[in-house]
Amino acid sequence: MNILLLGKTGQVGFELHRTLSPLGTISAPSREDLNLLDEQAVDQFLANTKPSLIVNAAAWTAVDAAENQQVEAQRLNAGLPAQLARYAVANNARLVHYSSDYVYPGTGTNPWQETSSTGPLSVYGQTKLEGDQAIQSSGADHLIFRTSWVYSARGNNFMKTMLRMAESKTELNIVADQIGAPTPARLIAQVTALAVHSTLEVGLYHLAPTGETSWQGFAKEIFRLGGKNTKANPIPTSDYPTPATRPLNSRMDTTKLQQALNIQLPDWQSQVALTLNEYLET
Repeated sequence: MNILLLGKTGQVGFELHRTLSPLGTISAPSREDLNLLDEQAVDQFLANTKPSLIVNAAAWTAVDAAENQQVEAQRLNAGLPAQLARYAVANNARLVHYSSDYVYPGTGTNPWQETSSTGPLSVYGQTKLEGDQAIQSSGADHLIFRTSWVYSARGNNFMKTMLRMAESKTELNIVADQIGAPTPARLIAQVTALAVHSTLEVGLYHLAPTGETSWQGFAKEIFRLGGKNTKANPIPTSDYPTPATRPLNSRMDTTKLQQALNIQLPDWQSQVALTLNEYLET
């Protein structure tokens, strides 16, 4: 299988590169090799490499910066997926893409289902939704995995920030009214490999560990597992204003994916332990 992996330097991209390697030959251009903001350059790269599987882990993920850099966010989160979908249709290729809980309005307390009404609260969320819709309407053979609160042993993320701050702080104020499931990049890559190797039906799937917590609960678990004595004080979102509005409810129902792949997704706590151990061992 000839695989094109975009976004290899990101958290998810790094894990995908090592997880998908046994499935075929991977072409994973760096930012220096391929400017994803340049539509013509992407077309030329696709023509040269002729992938039968495209795994798009590239995205504009700077949520707050997207409010002011809308052109770049629009290109990477919406324009690029649409372009990849067009190639997939024309060349009978499969496209795997990653979406976000930010496409939902964040209201209520019930987990979102794949059929739930969307309602992004930010430029980031809106551009991610437009990317999803472009792929879905293209007719391409596609898998979209919609996930939440991504972190890993590498890159910049909440887990590593908490560990770093705990070195010098005895207590931290952490948002406690946003609820979701922290999702390790490793789990995303593992499920992707399983899905690619299976006969998973084309479509949109929610991908996250089981259970739910707040950012404060996530921080408390990080401190507990990391042996830190830092206290995590709960605060409301209103006490921590950001340029982009965050959804309060990021719960996602993963029943569809678990049934389709006949798997049981792990709980979020066990995944924090695995990821933290990996980080401490590197």
